[in-house]
Amino acid sequence: MTIMILGLVVFLGVHSIRIVAEPWRQARIQQMGLMAWKGLYSVVALIGLVLVIWGYGQTRLDPVWVWQPPAALRHLTLLLMIPAMILLVAAYVPGNALKARLGHPMLLAVKVWALAHLLANGRLGDIILFVAFLVWAILAFRAARRREPAAGGGGRGAATVITVVLGLVLYGLFAGVLHAWLIGVPVMPGA
Repeated sequence: MTIMILGLVVFLGVHSIRIVAEPWRQARIQQMGLMAWKGLYSVVALIGLVLVIWGYGQTRLDPVWVWQPPAALRHLTLLLMIPAMILLVAAYVPGNALKARLGHPMLLAVKVWALAHLLANGRLGDIILFVAFLVWAILAFRAARRREPAAGGGGRGAATVITVVLGLVLYGLFAGVLHAWLIGVPVMPGA
């Protein structure tokens, strides 16, 4: 569990620099240059992510159960992941109404993802992982909205339809195949 927590500190820490130390970040960018900053940021984030994945895998080998979630919460998680995937896609499709209205759909996707997975998982390692991401996403969203408030309205209809369709396709792929392949836990019955 220590490795996962260390990974969370590194990964979420580097992703929190804009929340807690924006002037320091700007000074480093001025000093190093934007590309060097992005390179260093990416390397540190990748190290943190590797530690999170490795440490999380270790927590699954000898799980500490805090509670046993009822089956109904697993179904609720499946439903909540639909808007989470659509919001995730909305962060990348230019001109969609979700991004125009919400401003930071990636952070909203992380919030929904973390909350949904907290409902369906009762192991201590799961709880630590998903609470860490949920708290970070809440704080990051608040900071991002202060920095760059959502424009509200706007967005093209076609881009929004593409966003929703791609989000649903991603949801289907992840629930049907990728979750079992990447995480080792099948989501759909019979998968």
